[in-house]
Amino acid sequence: MKTQLQTLSRSAQIERKTKETDVRVHLNLDGNGRARVSTGISFLDHMLELFARHGLFDLEIECRGDLEIDDHHSVEDIAISLGRAFKEALGDKAGIARYGEATVPMDEALCRAVVDLSGRFFLVYEVETRRHTIGNFSVELAEHFWRSFAEAARCNLHIDALRGRNTHHILEGTFKATARALRQAVERDARIVGVLSTKGVL
Repeated sequence: MKTQLQTLSRSAQIERKTKETDVRVHLNLDGNGRARVSTGISFLDHMLELFARHGLFDLEIECRGDLEIDDHHSVEDIAISLGRAFKEALGDKAGIARYGEATVPMDEALCRAVVDLSGRFFLVYEVETRRHTIGNFSVELAEHFWRSFAEAARCNLHIDALRGRNTHHILEGTFKATARALRQAVERDARIVGVLSTKGVL
């Protein structure tokens, strides 16, 4: 028998429209890992699809952006919208584990992500890569993606590539590790009354 806490819906829909992008995100934290993603940036689509799968989040993302200029605006606004969706879906964060950690191997690469859904933004990103682009995705924007996400979600996020040589493997490992860390952090525990903080708020 499900408790009232378990039956509460945790989903959000975010729309963000600027002169540079038109982004729509729908997120269900208690999904099965289904994803429908169309951003115009094939590698980012791949990363977001595996993010949803490994986090067990149902995720729909659609973005129409000024890719004729470059991919910066689209990557940034998708990350902001996804972060806002997490923040909205979590609501007052009652009953959640709050912290999550995952280490994921991807062939020669080993990546770790640690998250605290604290209501405070901070990003540490220690990831060295060799390639500058993968398809039409600028590799330097991976850090900017997670910075924009963490700031919008209001969380502490630490991402480390502990080892690795292949840039695709490294970035895939970081997305999978972050998804699994977030999956752990958003899990609900019936033993937690209110929020997991002596302050009484997150």
